[in-house]
Amino acid sequence: MKTVSVHIVTYNSSEHIDDCLEAVLRQSHPIEQIVMIDNASKDNTIEKLEKWSEKCIVIQNSMNNGFAGGHNQAIRMTDTDYCLILNPDVVLEPDYVLNTIKSLKNHSQAGSATGKLLFKADPTHIDSTGLVINKARRAFDRGVHQPSDQFVYAEEVFGVSGAAAMYAREMINDISLDGEFFDEDFFAYKEDVDVAWRAQLLGWKAYYEPTAIAYHERGWKEGGRSSKPLFVRRLSYINRYKMMVKNDRISMVLKHIIPLLVYECLSIAYALLREPKLLGAWSSFFRKYSELRKKRSIIQSKQKIVSSEINRWFIK
Repeated sequence: MKTVSVHIVTYNSSEHIDDCLEAVLRQSHPIEQIVMIDNASKDNTIEKLEKWSEKCIVIQNSMNNGFAGGHNQAIRMTDTDYCLILNPDVVLEPDYVLNTIKSLKNHSQAGSATGKLLFKADPTHIDSTGLVINKARRAFDRGVHQPSDQFVYAEEVFGVSGAAAMYAREMINDISLDGEFFDEDFFAYKEDVDVAWRAQLLGWKAYYEPTAIAYHERGWKEGGRSSKPLFVRRLSYINRYKMMVKNDRISMVLKHIIPLLVYECLSIAYALLREPKLLGAWSSFFRKYSELRKKRSIIQSKQKIVSSEINRWFIK
């Protein structure tokens, strides 16, 4: 039987962590390890985790390493065949692990799988059935807000949401750059899209399995932009450009130049007129630019898929 570990990174997650871990322990497929990385929570998350210490490995960081750094830390602590990357505000149905692993085993070159994520507060609507990306290089959760009785067939997708993502160790090892699966320059937000794009370039496939069900709280992310801290808005804004520098190609940019230019003009105008503080994120981009270019060179040297094959994933 293939082995699987569950990796959860917490930050002020005390409200949700008990429900999350109880669901993990109810999985029909055996779980070899549960690794909990706490990113210097300021609430009582650590106190909550203490009662789970016999069933989980609990690591308390002295500083917040972000989603990317925390999960890379957990990945390096395990050697299982599969790793489930799980948000602390997600509750899994008992067969989630079993069915996503079956999906991976049933497809050649499968590196990642996701189930049907529903909104915890309203399970009649979809939170995510994978990731999609458009020609302006904007990524979205596939099927978000659509009725939960949609997306009933298993199918290949561009990538999987990091909220409940099953990754094959073989793919993790193959696409990691300098020992990092998730790019720690991203800290958080769009790191799962970056992984999906990089995996596609290196010949790995992602699959959606509708029989694997989970419930995602999502929280403030479903509010308006004003509900999101500036730090979060800056990360979401600038990580798109970091992702493009690493993974895009000039030929693909030229192919999609009109939607890209239209979106860039609208984006710059919006930032200047409505959220000028967003533009402060560019300092992070230029500070990391040389490192991003080095990563790009590595990806290009390993690329196995031609641009025309990747093009099918860029929707209107």
